[in-house]
Amino acid sequence: MIGIVDYGMGNLYSLSRALIRLEEAYFISDNENELAKADGLILPGVGAFRDAMLLLNQKKLTGFIRHYAAEKPLLGICLGMQLLFDESEEGRLTEGLKLLPGRVVRFSGIDNRGISYKVPHMGWNMLTFRQPEAPLLTGLKPDYAYFVHSYYVQTPQPDILTATTDYHQEVPAVVGRGSVFGTQFHPEKSGAFGQSLLGNFLKYAAGSMHSRQEADRREN
Repeated sequence: MIGIVDYGMGNLYSLSRALIRLEEAYFISDNENELAKADGLILPGVGAFRDAMLLLNQKKLTGFIRHYAAEKPLLGICLGMQLLFDESEEGRLTEGLKLLPGRVVRFSGIDNRGISYKVPHMGWNMLTFRQPEAPLLTGLKPDYAYFVHSYYVQTPQPDILTATTDYHQEVPAVVGRGSVFGTQFHPEKSGAFGQSLLGNFLKYAAGSMHSRQEADRREN
């Protein structure tokens, strides 16, 4: 059973439809006691970083998500991925969930030749796999994914970059460390590739659940 975190800034319809296509049982909630029962959580997001963190704090979900991610799989999507990081400069500097190292910054709109480019980065773009054997990419080949964002992640630890894309610079597209994962693009809007990536997260969550159950049996 997958839990979708409903804090008021997620595209819940598209994501829930994708899970239905994958025949995955899911529920949508902002109640930490209910969300704690999920085998894996998805943190969606559309909008501004500061507003999202304000809502998570108001709903007292920030500490819960940090604790949950230490034990069970968590997937952040689009803004949800950005929230996984230390901080964002959007609006004014705002602290994130601090599950992954890095800062969210705005595309400058000017490339290294001094030529202007469009912000936001919107539409289909090709991925480059940095860690093709990572859990979210298992069995997949580099493909196009659908992006909509004006801010991107800068991280001092390139080992968390699972896949990148190019938009006038290298842009983190899939990130991960331990049981914390994120996609800057929308897998639920990225066709067969996105469906397969979501399917890999569901398999990882199911495998993690079985591992915990087996550990509990050994302890008892």
